[in-house]
Parts: sequence; C-alpha cells; structure tokens
Amino acid sequence: MNGVHDLWLFIATVFVLNATPGVDMMITASRTLQHGVRGGLATALGVSAGCVVHTLAAAFGLAALMSTSAAAFSFVKWIGAAYLVWLAFGMLRSGVAAGGDAAAAALPPSAAPGGWALFRQGLLTNVLNPKIALFFLALLPQFIDAHAADKTAAFLFLGAVMVLQGTVFLAAFVLLVAPLRKRAAPPILRRGLQGAGGMLLFGLALRLALTEKP
Repeated sequence: MNGVHDLWLFIATVFVLNATPGVDMMITASRTLQHGVRGGLATALGVSAGCVVHTLAAAFGLAALMSTSAAAFSFVKWIGAAYLVWLAFGMLRSGVAAGGDAAAAALPPSAAPGGWALFRQGLLTNVLNPKIALFFLALLPQFIDAHAADKTAAFLFLGAVMVLQGTVFLAAFVLLVAPLRKRAAPPILRRGLQGAGGMLLFGLALRLALTEKP
C-alpha cells in the first residue's frame, strides 16, 4: 500500500516511541502544567510541526546530509543544546518567581506566553534535535518497499502517519496532565517541580551536546 509494507508494525513502533519519555514529552508536560490545556496543545502542535519538518527533510535528503556531514550534524546539535539550556533557565527563573501565592498573583496576565510563543517553543525543541532527524532517516526506510515506484511518496506517507499518531498521542497526554494543574500545591513543591524540570532540561541539553554522529 503506497509503497510501504508492515504498516501495522510501523504504527506499533511509533506508539512505543511516542510513549517513551523524552524532550518532546517533557516540554509538553511542563507547558501544560504552567499554562493549561491551551498551552499544552499549542506546544504539542509545535512538536508535531517539527516532525513535519523532519519528514520533509528525510524525504528530500536533508537528513541524509546530516548523517554524512559531521559539520552539519554538529551545527544543529549545538544550536539544539543551546536552546534547551535557554528553556531550562526559563524554568528555573519561573521556579524562583513562584516563591509564594502573592508573588504568583503579582505577575501580570501578559507575563504568560501566547499560543504562538508556545507553538514556537515546541517547534524549535523538536527541529533543533538532530537525533530526531537521523531517527526519521533510519526508521522510515525500513518500512518502504524496495520496489516502490515512488519512494519519496512512501516516505511522505509514513511521515504523515507518524505525525498524525504523535499529535493524537500528545493531545491525549495534555488532557491527562491538565487536571494536575488544578490541585493546589505548596509553594515549595511548585518551586521544586520547576527546578527539577529545569535541571532535567539541562541534563537533556548535556546529553544532546555529547551525542556523536553515528
């Protein structure tokens, strides 16, 4: 079908990968807890848009460039790591600012980022991760028929299936996480969660920075 084979196995593999905690899930969860369902969904849609970019890159050869060029891989890797560090600092600043209910109440409504800003965060977090680009390049060809008449179309079809499933998964994840936001938490717990989230992003940035081109 459409030059692909074992579509059911591909769908099952993608589900397992979506359910594995990583940067995309972390940023979606943190923005949901901070800004509610709308914020979480905006971030999730940004992540999905990043997957669209990776699909197009893999289909038209840009991911192949990163798999063969150490310079291209390193450039994207360091940009991605720097962006994660920037997000981590933002979470740590939020944790310090959330020192108490009075401090939180003092923040003006405009301090909360809009949907476009959260969408952009999700997009950049996903796009600036070369490991995801190489993952697309490594996974999708395994499910493309060697005799497919149009391998680019098959690439795009599998990418569309992956993006659709990932979007549905993250949307459901947002709806599961959002109710936790309504539970009143002590200020020290809020600061601790923000701090833990920031340190986790620092750790993910470090892991990305240490990643070597396969």
